[in-house]
Amino acid sequence: MKKITVILLIFSTLYVSAQDTVRDEASVRRNVRIVLGTEAGLYAISMSGLYFAWYADYPQSNFHFYNDNAEWLLMDKVGHTTSSYLIGNFGYEALRLAGVDEKRSIWYGGTLGLAFLTTVEIFDGFSEGWGFSWGDMAANALGTGLFIGQQLLWHEQRITLKYSFHTTEFPKYRPDVLGENFLQQTIKDYNGMTLWASCNLKSLFFNKESKFPAWLNVALGYGADGMTGGFSNAMEHNGKPIPHFDRKRQFYLSLDIDFTRIPTNNKILKYTFKLLNIFKIPFPAIEYNTENEWVWHWGYF
Repeated sequence: MKKITVILLIFSTLYVSAQDTVRDEASVRRNVRIVLGTEAGLYAISMSGLYFAWYADYPQSNFHFYNDNAEWLLMDKVGHTTSSYLIGNFGYEALRLAGVDEKRSIWYGGTLGLAFLTTVEIFDGFSEGWGFSWGDMAANALGTGLFIGQQLLWHEQRITLKYSFHTTEFPKYRPDVLGENFLQQTIKDYNGMTLWASCNLKSLFFNKESKFPAWLNVALGYGADGMTGGFSNAMEHNGKPIPHFDRKRQFYLSLDIDFTRIPTNNKILKYTFKLLNIFKIPFPAIEYNTENEWVWHWGYF
């Protein structure tokens, strides 16, 4: 998840560069060259930085495969899907802002997430501590397919993948795995993450003339809890016992806001809304989990 987050943060700058390009350059052709050059530069920088920051200190091996489908109660896989979707969304938006037509923007921009995360999987395949995961690749393809499919069918994203996070008690038992501080925990503690499919009600169920709020969404969330290890929970850490926790999956139903559907003519505000739309905002939510419990949350995030 840390590796994916690095790529996602870097790619948000691609959208910024495209906005600046359109504002400062008159030629669409020149805009496209700048965006494509930015993509190539980001690819080289992110992959090189990722290799030296993440892989260089770990033993290398021959290319091999690794089945991690049962790890972290599928939170890792849902994270791959969400990241691939979001990177593709940024890639598409950047090309559209640069003046590229809709069809080419969908296919060239929308597949960026799959392309970049495939490179990450290849790195994993040569790393002794990991391996090339077909489960990760399927999750990456699902995220890319969700973005491209909606854009081809509707020319808009009626179902948006989002992220939310809250702190949990588990990192104190294994800070090396789950994070030593808040920033690390936001990308390492799967217990606190929830991944959402935020569905826009008006675009799915009402016509354009309806006065139903265009920004109001219903969000379906997936999370997990009670995890101090990937495949199973650890019994101790540095000689200290870890309490027993029941691992469980969690399913959520909540409301949400699609910031991109809030009308504004301010370009900076539009970009801000685009970035905010990565996150599911706090709203009351109902939870059902695999311990057959129903839980009400007044403001879940």
